Amino acid sequence: MAFSLRLISANQPAAVWQEMIRIGVTPEGLELMIGKGEFLIVKVSNISAPAANILKQEMLAKGGEVALGKEMAYLKAEAGEAIIMGTRTQYRRLLELLPRQPFGLADLARELNRLLTNLEGGPAPLTIKNRRFEWGKRTYIMGIINITPDSFSGDGLLGQEHLLTKVLRQAEAFFEAGADLLDIGGQSTRPGYTEISEEEEKRRVLPVLETLAQKIPLPLSVDTYKPAVAKAALAAGADLINDIWGLQKDPAMVKVVADAQVPVIVMHNKTTPEYTDLMGEIAAFLQKSIDLAVAHGLPREKIIIDPGIGFGKTPEHNLTVLNRLDELKALGAPILLGTSRKSVIGHVLDLPVDQRLEGTAATVAVGIARGAHLIRVHDVEAMVRVARMTDAIIHSANHSH
Repeated sequence: MAFSLRLISANQPAAVWQEMIRIGVTPEGLELMIGKGEFLIVKVSNISAPAANILKQEMLAKGGEVALGKEMAYLKAEAGEAIIMGTRTQYRRLLELLPRQPFGLADLARELNRLLTNLEGGPAPLTIKNRRFEWGKRTYIMGIINITPDSFSGDGLLGQEHLLTKVLRQAEAFFEAGADLLDIGGQSTRPGYTEISEEEEKRRVLPVLETLAQKIPLPLSVDTYKPAVAKAALAAGADLINDIWGLQKDPAMVKVVADAQVPVIVMHNKTTPEYTDLMGEIAAFLQKSIDLAVAHGLPREKIIIDPGIGFGKTPEHNLTVLNRLDELKALGAPILLGTSRKSVIGHVLDLPVDQRLEGTAATVAVGIARGAHLIRVHDVEAMVRVARMTDAIIHSANHSH
């Protein structure tokens, strides 16, 4: 008898689900088995050696595994890292026992439970300016409008005649091309940028916001890390704030967004591109931003995270972040990706800013495949098409049964 073997993509639970239905597994069987088909690998930092060894024994008893360094395994190190490996079902069984264990394992159980819940549920929907964003249904597109003379991408509109007319025309074109939000920036944040005063930044963005708020139905985001500018922008008609320092540069910033109860995009940033654990440090920074906003009374569903491609990272770091973007799903927040025309594309392709469309398209497609919910771009029409096509491929597994 000739058997026929075929691999099923285990990183897509929907594909496994679909194949089970196709072969006639009962609904009860599906519920029982689907958790066994999803394999998760979780790294735990700052765990004591005794706790790590108990964790290993418990996970082994469930059929999973915990990887430890030699020093940790032989209790020679006081604390370190552990890598847990197992199916979703094995994790759930582990969580039934862990809360009763010593050495802080009850706290670990709470964190693990939060991580699993974030992965299973996905981010909660968000309504901005009467528009409902259902993360994961499709990819949303944010169009960039730069009111700067020194934008790195050469699309800055400041200093041009009839500025407001030109901005309005660009916003209308973006709206017609399928943008879901607009991001207005008055301060260039490209590498080596010159900081401008709060007054100058307000002078640039406030008239634009007032005009667009009246004429364009899309939610308006303001790209600023200055509390005074953010406050004035919200008064002028902005609907959300996009902070490249993740509310961590100026302590007054979190108060502005919490008082106004508006959504905020928190981005990872760093002054020097030095890391011992790139993805771990980015996740920890973003978690700190989320906790800060929540502690000040901003509902969790109003926080969007951005890994900060091109900010405090080498080209190699940027490529790694893009490829491992799905690790940030554990934070349970919608993920914004901004790679448009950035230097990492120039670095890889050796091309100037005005020739990075295809490179941007590749980052957008892979970014969506790795879990990005929202894409911030200059070339709206082209990237809407890339996103629609990528969505069709990714969501086909969910629809074809």
